[in-house]
Formats: sequence, C-alpha cells, structure tokens
Amino acid sequence: MTRSFKITTKEYTIHNMEALSENRKAYFNYEIVEHFEAGIELKGFEVKAVKTGRGNIAGSFATVKDNQIWLTGADIPAYQPKNTPVDYDPTRSRRLLLNRKEIAYLIGKMKSDRLTLVPLKLYNKAGKIKVELGLARGKKQHEKRDVIKKREVNIEIRRTLKG
Repeated sequence: MTRSFKITTKEYTIHNMEALSENRKAYFNYEIVEHFEAGIELKGFEVKAVKTGRGNIAGSFATVKDNQIWLTGADIPAYQPKNTPVDYDPTRSRRLLLNRKEIAYLIGKMKSDRLTLVPLKLYNKAGKIKVELGLARGKKQHEKRDVIKKREVNIEIRRTLKG
C-alpha cells in the first residue's frame, strides 16, 4: 500500500515499511486528512530502544512551540535502564524534524481548519527513525459507532460465507 501527498512542489511517498510502533487508535478516533513524514530527535539509547520495538506512541500528539513541532506523550523507555542518566524521562517531549515550509503549512492548517497533528507510526528508513504524522479531524461519537457496526457486519458476513 502506497500513500502519497503533495506539499508545494515536493511529492513524498510513504511506503508500507515495517512499523516499529503504531498508533492504531488514531485511525479509530480521527479522520486522517493528510500524511507527513518527519524525523525525530532522539538520544542514542532511545534509538536502540525504538529499533528493538520498545517505543510507544499510542496516546501521543504533536504540538507547536516556537515555530517547531514537538512530539508529546510518546513513551520511549531506556534501552538499558542501568546505563541511562539518572534524570532521564521516558515521556519527555521530542523535537520533530521538518523543513520550514512544512512547519508553516501545518501550523496554518491546524489553526484555520481546526485540525490535530497525530503520530501514526514510527519506522526505520535507511537507518534513521522516522515518524509518520497525520493531519487529522476528530470523529464524532456516532461516526465511531458506525465504524464498529460496519466492522461487526463484515465479520458476520465472513463467518456465513466461510461455513
């Protein structure tokens, strides 16, 4: 599955890479309007922990501070707890690496269209840890109920066709 989107003159494609961590609940709680790829500023032992699959981005979100985008609420525990600094906080805010045009575009969309920036997955791309971000609109409660109802109907149809 390939997703592509266009910002100004650049066209990006995010291939279905092996996810190191995925935020599945975001697809249920939000309607994803656009997808973005961003680097993430990590410490060395955090990179090792993420590559072993210990990062957790469920319930995290991106915020804007001083014209920079920060990932808040992501839990990345230490790779070796005994060898980490004493003051290490696994849920600290981490800076996301985007170019200025992308940041300006995202800030404008978030303010004007009342959208949220949600991390969808962490993955490894050419040795670098990347974050797939989704510009999202929150779903209403009745929309979530409709999704559950459709899912249950599809399961029931598969059961009847199978046996």
